[in-house]
Amino acid sequence: MSQTAVAERRTREQDRLLPILESLRQSQNLAVAGQFAATIMHEINNPLEAVQNLNYLVRQNSGNAAMVDQFSQLIDEQLAVIVRIAKQTLSFYRPVVARERILIASVAEAALRIHQKSIAAKEITIVKRLAGDVSVEAQPGEILQVLSNLIANAVDALPLHGSLHVRIHRSHAGTCIVVADNGPGIPDAVAARIFDPFFTTKREHGTGLGLAISKAIVEKHQGSIKSRSTTRSGRSGTAFRVSFPQASQPPLN
Repeated sequence: MSQTAVAERRTREQDRLLPILESLRQSQNLAVAGQFAATIMHEINNPLEAVQNLNYLVRQNSGNAAMVDQFSQLIDEQLAVIVRIAKQTLSFYRPVVARERILIASVAEAALRIHQKSIAAKEITIVKRLAGDVSVEAQPGEILQVLSNLIANAVDALPLHGSLHVRIHRSHAGTCIVVADNGPGIPDAVAARIFDPFFTTKREHGTGLGLAISKAIVEKHQGSIKSRSTTRSGRSGTAFRVSFPQASQPPLN
């Protein structure tokens, strides 16, 4: 069978699987939401404990108006932190039909927070170059899903003390996101199939859906996702490049 025929057959198979992938995407999105919520709870815990302690001090100093006023102001500051975190969380997962302008750097930071426990366990070095003013028109939860998948794959591939690079910048065509690692790399024999649904090299630990779903999401946003990898000793690693078309308007604040 010629390469063209193989490619056409693979395209037909992927088209047939699109409804299944969409259903699985929604399920995976809920899983990512659960991971993100657990991470956010850790961030909320500190200001909540501070509010509890400050409230105790208010009661202990109820006869001192100046002290009560001081502690009340500190409580307001901690509550503002909680409100900010809650709004950020809701912005990723509130149900929306239309896309909205989002800053990619904030989504990347959220994706890294989701995997911070695994990153810390392997003592992975994170190298970030996140342009703070780069935006795309997208559904925030779906873009978080893509970046979470790419970071999860990189963390799984990396050895102890490995390096994970996350870069966001503008290109001549639009927005570019790169997630790269210095893991063992992907052998040429399987590199062409990594975006195929249900294809995995992780055996019992993988479903083969993460990259397929990510590709479907990116393409739904008129973007593209490509990979580059090498298994060369001393220079091994894998990089995924996600590109989105140029945003037409400045980001909303």
